[in-house]
Amino acid sequence: ASTSHLQLAAFALGTVGWILCTVSMGIVEWRVWHVDNTTIISSGIAWVGIWKVCFISYLHVSPGYKEQFCHKFSGYDSSIPHEIYAAQGLLLIAMFMGLLGLTATIFALRNVCMGITHKTLITRFFLVGGFFYVFAGLCVLIPVSWNFYSVTHNQSIAFPPSSYMPSSPAAQEAGAAIPIGIIAVILLLLSGTFSLSYRLPVTANTITK
Repeated sequence: ASTSHLQLAAFALGTVGWILCTVSMGIVEWRVWHVDNTTIISSGIAWVGIWKVCFISYLHVSPGYKEQFCHKFSGYDSSIPHEIYAAQGLLLIAMFMGLLGLTATIFALRNVCMGITHKTLITRFFLVGGFFYVFAGLCVLIPVSWNFYSVTHNQSIAFPPSSYMPSSPAAQEAGAAIPIGIIAVILLLLSGTFSLSYRLPVTANTITK
């Protein structure tokens, strides 16, 4: 167990990184749009996420919504840019890969702490866990970088009329999901590096199976 301190840290960092990945996928603040026309978007601010777009309105723009209106993206919204659809798929993959990484690391740490002598098997599970962490981190990095690029270049989105959104904002900025995603990437990549660095302890009576 004394040889697996880094792997224990990898599990802790991987857990936090996986949680942050899930949080960034769920919140709507990926892009913050500032619009000039406040007739419907009363606050002048709209939040564009990877699953839906929301804004505050004092008009009854939709039955059941008195103040906050949200339009969910569907597979039929061909006008939605590729980086949003890519973020949907890649973050789902990242969440699944991160969960597999945590499972593999838990199994390896359990064997280490219980003194089980299948040391080659332990090493393999740490390596597998590290691979899943790194793969999950890269899956988060791509949509975060792609959407941040779109924000910095103030790219427009041809929203369907049912969303009540203009096609381009007066200005836009990165929402909370992007820095959360960046932190998740760092933690997942660190977790992968720590897990992949595990080496078998060299002893005279090492039993390998």
